Amino acid sequence: MKKIIITAAIFLSCIAYKSADAQISLSINIGSQPEWGPAGYDHADYYYMPDIDTYYDVPAHQYIYLENNTWVRRANLPVRYSNYNVYKGYKVVINEPRPWTRATVYRTKYASYRGHSGQHIIRDSRDVKYRNHWVGKSNNRPVRVDHRKVVKTKKVTHRMH
Repeated sequence: MKKIIITAAIFLSCIAYKSADAQISLSINIGSQPEWGPAGYDHADYYYMPDIDTYYDVPAHQYIYLENNTWVRRANLPVRYSNYNVYKGYKVVINEPRPWTRATVYRTKYASYRGHSGQHIIRDSRDVKYRNHWVGKSNNRPVRVDHRKVVKTKKVTHRMH
């Protein structure tokens, strides 16, 4: 009888372990996304910029682009892209490890987005989830969040009599 109970306990433990292992992991990285990133995403690993065939690693804050037929990581874009405006260019969120290893797939899939602009970006969003991006940055005036509304306050100076 003891063997049956021990075997059943081990079996149930294995099942419980497997179901715990299968739980979904949710991560949010809103605060690490740059202000020029597309609005509306709670998590982004990479942005693909079809106009310049470049990736941006959101957590590492690095651009990934081809240089002499090799993918390199840099903190800034190369001089050849100095006319590219990250605020205006279209960005595609990609949550897949090392997307540049499938560059042909992404070039083909998002070729029609080349030259597109007008994408809503984090800097211009007033969604409360982006408040860390815009609190205190609007026209150098203090800004506070009040029940999901942005309230701009004027600077007050006191005179001594």
